[in-house]
Amino acid sequence: MAAIHIEGLRKTYDGGKVEALRGLSLHIDSGELFGLIGPDGAGKTSLLRILATLLLPEAGSARIGEWDAVNDYTLIRRNVGYMPGRFSLYQDLTVRENLAFFASVFKTRIEDNYELIRDIFVQLEPFQDRRAGALSGGMKQKLALSCALIHRPKVLLLDEPTTGVDAVSRREFWDMLHHIRRQGITVVVSTPYMNEANRCDRVALMQDGQLLAVDTPAGVVAGFRQPLWALGSARLYPLLLALRRHPQTGSVHPFGENLHLMLKPGERPDLAPILAELSEQGFTDLSAQRIEPEIEDCFMALMAGGPAAAPGAHFTHLPTA
Repeated sequence: MAAIHIEGLRKTYDGGKVEALRGLSLHIDSGELFGLIGPDGAGKTSLLRILATLLLPEAGSARIGEWDAVNDYTLIRRNVGYMPGRFSLYQDLTVRENLAFFASVFKTRIEDNYELIRDIFVQLEPFQDRRAGALSGGMKQKLALSCALIHRPKVLLLDEPTTGVDAVSRREFWDMLHHIRRQGITVVVSTPYMNEANRCDRVALMQDGQLLAVDTPAGVVAGFRQPLWALGSARLYPLLLALRRHPQTGSVHPFGENLHLMLKPGERPDLAPILAELSEQGFTDLSAQRIEPEIEDCFMALMAGGPAAAPGAHFTHLPTA
């Protein structure tokens, strides 16, 4: 019952001026840990809110198992856990009171499903009499997750749950998601952090309400076939501008302390002439190294040119369903 089927989903705002979802189709398998990866405005929240029956689509359909997100919303709400991007629990209630309240909403008790949340709640127990509004970001995150799980849902929907929390809390949170998936719960999580894609079974890369690619993280990277270099210099920004002006550059973007460079399709994968030209322009401290792409490299190339024709890279077409 936990497989998710989405066909031709459309959603607009502001009288149709803003297209949040543009005919999006997607299939998520039962028991998957599935990631929606993309920047703000990609349509991730709109998609999750439709699946949670909090928004109505203007076209298309969304089903969780046999249940339609419009016609069977009461059944879906009983069987789905939803954690919105903004902390939405009762700030004046204590940790224990929040958890007891959400258990009562679903006509269950904390004790009935405690085994499911035990690994999470043991970290909250020292603060169970503290008001939710006084918790740290990481503890608020754990409390919200516990409340979303207290009725043992078949599907767990998480909207950017790690935004604004520290790196340690983010890592712990993903470990929790893997534990939840092993309990047979289908998990759909959205994130703007590309490095979190590797923690998912499959991912959908999203931009402007559309899917750029759907595959395993390794499959997305395997579709990237253009040579990629990391270039470094003490004058990184001037180097970025110089490379963007170069006629052989397909794309170049900052990545930490380096620039990641792809040449235009059809160009010989020989960087030596370009490096020589840059040296003549005063970039005498250049370093260059051939590297393997990461998810973010793939996303940047796809975003620049679409699923099948990204400038500076060749991608296999990745099916959306």
